[in-house]
Amino acid sequence: MSDRAQQGRKTFAFNAHQSASGTRHPLVAAAMVLPLATLLVVLFGGWDQVVTQASSVSALLGR
Repeated sequence: MSDRAQQGRKTFAFNAHQSASGTRHPLVAAAMVLPLATLLVVLFGGWDQVVTQASSVSALLGR
């Protein structure tokens, strides 16, 4: 098998969960990000920062 064909095969296997347009479904993206985000919040105590940032953004928006 040529190098080019093997590279194409690897690329297909790696991107098999993407649609034909090259974008991921939002639920797939969320399923990929949420476990890591949860772990980081638990490890570094980031919940207070999330609340602080959300309140700052809501104040900027006037709510």
